[in-house]
Amino acid sequence: MEGRITVVGAGVVGLSCAVRLAESGAEVNVLARDLPLETTSAAAGALWLAAIAARPGDTGRWARETLTEMRRLAGAEPETEGAGAGVRIRPGTLLFRAEAARHPAWDDDLADVIRPDAVTRPAPGFGSGVRLTVPLVDMSRYLPYLTSRLRAAGGTLTRLALPALPSRGIVVNCAGVAARALAADQEVRAVRSQVAVLSNPGIDEWYWYDAEPDELLCVLPHDRYVVVGCTQDDGDWSVLPDGTDARRLVGQARRLVPALEGAEVLGHRVGLKPFRPAVRLDAEPRPTAEDPDHVRIHCYGHGGSGVTLAWGCAGDVVRTVHELTAQPTLPI
Repeated sequence: MEGRITVVGAGVVGLSCAVRLAESGAEVNVLARDLPLETTSAAAGALWLAAIAARPGDTGRWARETLTEMRRLAGAEPETEGAGAGVRIRPGTLLFRAEAARHPAWDDDLADVIRPDAVTRPAPGFGSGVRLTVPLVDMSRYLPYLTSRLRAAGGTLTRLALPALPSRGIVVNCAGVAARALAADQEVRAVRSQVAVLSNPGIDEWYWYDAEPDELLCVLPHDRYVVVGCTQDDGDWSVLPDGTDARRLVGQARRLVPALEGAEVLGHRVGLKPFRPAVRLDAEPRPTAEDPDHVRIHCYGHGGSGVTLAWGCAGDVVRTVHELTAQPTLPI
């Protein structure tokens, strides 16, 4: 693939798209107001868990393709490109209050690659659960890894606050919640997610409970720290940590996992998850006076499932670019 492509956004979705495009031979420039470790992706506990960003026929496929890549990275030998990626395959439990566990809604789509096992009394206050072994990603390592992989393929990353999407060439819009303004998409809404970060006293299994409409209870252990959370404040655009939320999140996590009782609170993170009724992934021709062949490829609205869907969506973005560039009227 030859030519220049602009990717807007440097979260996990934008970087994954940029890496795939650059490694396919395109000249890729990533433009972003926030650098990778400043994005909502950096605040995530980052568990691969399909999938709340429903798009019938695509969500399962995207999750499957991402799972394949995550497993490859987790199994990479130290001397390979996977070194330092921060991907680990970890066991954990989806929690339910009721005595009878229910399998995840996506189980049928991924039954051949993920095999949940029902358990009883998995944690204090929970009657049942489903155990899974899936990727858990340390974003403090993974986002720099993706940035290094992009640069190794010849791509660039530039901090730039854009008042509008670029009007020339092929532009891949991975702007997250900013797509509400940049793509004039009123279906995009922010869901504020606050987490706490604790020292890891030796926990190696994760827990996840999201039956409440306005809060997600999770404990996600990485090698050096544990992410616990999180709030689900629909329509709240504040990125400042709230002290009341912080105390509640830490208290809930310690009740769920008593081993966290003496863990040091290292800090708090807030991200704005880009929710939408469904992920938007499509090509939009937008001829301009500067470039009559200008095209936007939109890839946003992943909610809290960016880590779960990123590589699958990136594959579709690359295929879309190939289709566009095969037409002589749409050079890049």
